[in-house]
This record gives sequence, C-alpha cells and structure tokens, in this order.
Amino acid sequence: MEYQSYSIRQLLDSVSSGSIRIPAFQRGFVWDMDRVAYLMDSIYKRYPFGSLLFWRTKSKLATERKLGAFDLPSPQEDYPIDYVLDGQQRLTSIFSVFQTELMPTNEHNWTGIYFDLEAQEDAQESQFYALRDEEVISGKHFPLNVLFDSVKYREATSKCTTEQIRRLDTLQEKFKEVSIPAQILKTEDRAIVAIVFERVNRLGMKLDTLQLLSAWTWNEDFDLLENFRNLKEDLEEFGFSEVGEDCDLILRCTAAILKKETTPESLLELSGQQIREAFPKVRSGIFGAIDFFRKQLKIAALKNLPYPGLIIPLSAFFAEPEGKEVSYDAIVYNRLKKWFWRSCFTNRYSPYSALHYEA
Repeated sequence: MEYQSYSIRQLLDSVSSGSIRIPAFQRGFVWDMDRVAYLMDSIYKRYPFGSLLFWRTKSKLATERKLGAFDLPSPQEDYPIDYVLDGQQRLTSIFSVFQTELMPTNEHNWTGIYFDLEAQEDAQESQFYALRDEEVISGKHFPLNVLFDSVKYREATSKCTTEQIRRLDTLQEKFKEVSIPAQILKTEDRAIVAIVFERVNRLGMKLDTLQLLSAWTWNEDFDLLENFRNLKEDLEEFGFSEVGEDCDLILRCTAAILKKETTPESLLELSGQQIREAFPKVRSGIFGAIDFFRKQLKIAALKNLPYPGLIIPLSAFFAEPEGKEVSYDAIVYNRLKKWFWRSCFTNRYSPYSALHYEA
C-alpha cells in the first residue's frame, strides 16, 4: 500500500485526463447538495473529512460508472488507472464543485455551491450553501466553481469591495493549499481488490461479486448480467425460476463447474474471456442438474428440494461444452440417487452444516 497526497488541482487534472475513474461495481453518486456544501465548509475550516482509496492498475475495466453527472474521457494509452474504491462521494463532490472543463450530462440535478460573504466566521455553522440560480444574491453569494480558473475568478471579483476581495483571496488560498490524503493499492490480483472493497464498505454497500464479474467480463458480445437474466427466464418453464433469482446459488454453481470450488470469489481469478467462453458449459450443467431432478427424481420445483445447494455438485457433474451431453449407465445412476438421498438425510447441504455447499 502506497500513501500519497493530492491537492484539489491535482485531483481535477487526474479526473479530467481520465486517469481516475469509477468502477462499475461502485454505487452511483448519492449525496444531496447540502451535504456537498458541508464538505466544502469542512475543507475550508481544516476539519477532517476522510481520505481516498485508489486501486492502481494497468488494466482498464470494460464497464465503468460516470463520476456524478460527468462522462469521463478515455485514459491515456499505457497510463496506469486509479479506480476509486473508497471516497467516491467526496471525490465526486470536489470535482463537480470546482471543475470547468467537462460538460455535465442532461439528466443531472446539480446546483452551484456558494460562499456566503456576509456570514460570520463560526466553528459550527456552515458558510457554504447549495443554491439554485434564482436564489443567488449578487454581492452576497460567491460561486466556488471559479476558484481554480484564474480568468473567471478575476471576473467574479471585479465588482467586489477591497474587504471582500481580501476575504475571497483567503478563501481561494485555503482551497488551493488543502492536502487530501489517499492510499494507493497497487495490484493486478482482482481477488485482493474484492476483499479490500468489501472490507472498506462493510458498513455501507456490501460487495456484489456478480457486479464485479460483470465489470470484468463484459464486452460488446457478452453481458454477464444479461446472461443471468436470460437463464432465469429459461428456467421459469421448468418450475425452477427461483434458481435464476438466486445469484449466489448460480455463482456457486459456476465456481464449482469452472474452479472445482464453491466460493464465488474464486471466479475473480479467471479472465473475462475464460468466463465468457465457459458460460455455455455453466448453462448445460445447471440445466442438466434440473433435468435430472425433474425426470429421475420427480422433483418438479426448487421448493421441493430440501436444500438448494444440492444443485451445485450435480451441476458440476452434468457440465459439458455446448452440444455435448453427459451419458451415464445404471451404476452411475444408482450412485447419483444414493448420493442424493444420503445428502438429504444427513443434512449435508444444510446452511448449518460444516459441509454446506461442498461440491
């Protein structure tokens, strides 16, 4: 882990150049404008406001999020990318308040942040406000978005009094001098990224392995989320639509088929191409298991199974490349039935069993 400090100008330049980006598995910008104004007040008063955590990698993710209301430019070729793992709300707020280069998308509802020139210095009360255009009072509210643009700053202060200019110069200096701490995680091991992201977000949004895999496997011909939706629709006619609704169960089946393990996180070790190429095999394995339950054991729906986890090892057994089927004789058939009933009566795949989900 590397530690680095950024000025606001450095953050603006890094985001504008495309070297700082938002991964698809992050949630979007959720702060309201009053909270953004309070962040500006904390920065101005030198109060602690948190740090940033970046994942630095040479691999650009196929799918990414916008930064607030802004579509980010493509990064420079062969330039390391910093993906935001923690601090996205603060980074988006800072960039959106001060940047002047990018145009926001049409659907944004951003309002300007202003400094109240008439407000008294107060340790508790904020001197910054989120205001719509019709709420702005000339000579009282000063826009923050000009502080890092020298031409616009001179224009905005041209009609101010000497005392107001002195106060605004101090305001500008404080924001230009601020140092924002950041931790840099340098790794190409996506499993480590997943663990770090889950731990820093443990009290917020829990890591969604499916979202991670979707971001890392996507290309124009393959969308993992779309394939999961199609799988659910195809399973409905067989009475097993609940399987398609249980993403964790499908991911465990996928891990058992592709990695001989049952933890979804193990899939993060595979490349996007490997998962794309193997998905037909995953489909055949899941459908083969369900077909066995329906035809050989007369189980018509997932709710009739004692434990959903019984699908996992059976999916691995029936998984074959597209166009091929698993053939088995009477001996294997009897072994499968014996395994099924023994697993049911011993609670082997119960959530409370130590052998839960073992393939």
